[in-house]
Amino acid sequence: MDNEENFRQFTELRLGISDIEIELLTRSETRHATELMLRECLSTLEVFSRDLDPPLYDHQPFLDTLSALCLGNRKARVRFLVQDPTPAVKRGHRLIELSRRLSSSIELRQPHPDYRQHNEAFMIADSCGLIYRSLADRYEGTANFHDPVNAQRKLDFFTEVWERSEAHPEFRRLHI
Repeated sequence: MDNEENFRQFTELRLGISDIEIELLTRSETRHATELMLRECLSTLEVFSRDLDPPLYDHQPFLDTLSALCLGNRKARVRFLVQDPTPAVKRGHRLIELSRRLSSSIELRQPHPDYRQHNEAFMIADSCGLIYRSLADRYEGTANFHDPVNAQRKLDFFTEVWERSEAHPEFRRLHI
């Protein structure tokens, strides 16, 4: 199946409804699945990432959709756990600036050192959609828009790590 066919297949997926596991083989497929799942998201988004994955989370369509989610739902909660925030801070990752402007909805934290060697990446949307990559530095993985059992397992782990994590000083700093 070529990229265009695969992208068309993605557009038919609905968060909370489509229980189909899609294999993601390339960065563009993972990016497309991430954007589509975020567009379907209504209230909560949790992301576990090595370095805020610039190809996924530092481009305008993602940032615009995330901003619309937060501005369109006062109760929206977006949480990112970032293993190594230094590269994102040095690059001027736009998600960091967005989180500063929408601090009541978007929060970024660095995991406690006990969890820093964890080398997977995932995104959970509305506690049921899951994009999972077993190796954080690779883009191969899976997406499922209705996988509440596995999404809950990852959410339980995310919550455990979140509760032992804290905001990295660079995430909070405002440059004047």
